[in-house]
Amino acid sequence: MTRFPRTCGVKLSLGEAARLMLENGCGCLPVTAEDGSGRLVGMITDRDICMAAESQGKALRELLVGDAMEPVVWACNPEDSIDEAEEIMREVGVRRLPVVDGLDRLLGVLSLTDLAREALRQRGSKQPEISVGEVGELLASICERSHEKRADPSRNRRGEVSYEASKR
Repeated sequence: MTRFPRTCGVKLSLGEAARLMLENGCGCLPVTAEDGSGRLVGMITDRDICMAAESQGKALRELLVGDAMEPVVWACNPEDSIDEAEEIMREVGVRRLPVVDGLDRLLGVLSLTDLAREALRQRGSKQPEISVGEVGELLASICERSHEKRADPSRNRRGEVSYEASKR
């Protein structure tokens, strides 16, 4: 996983979020609570930014991350196996999975790229945790899911992380 990923808050403009993604070479930013706790409250992707700009017809500097982010986030824990993380990614249809502790504090982000690197590292191992073929199958599954309805967040065994709930 990528430890200590670049994050943003809900009050950041979409223009600033896009700039951070560009500068950091990433397509998403975990959104953390404004109270400095490091608690994950959402995820914003470059696609979320584009869709918000198009649907609301405003400049990116006029829109906030909190208005465009995905407030229900599926995550895994650091103790989860690669198989468990892969299953969540497959079920939900996401390329990146936040890793959180028991208090929903962000520890890192596990991406398909991380899994591919690990598969290459383990190539030739007698009992690899993940193979290059499995990464390819996971990617194909995620791409298929992008055209289907997303998984039901009520089934999230990690508990949903919701910005709306945190505002109460």
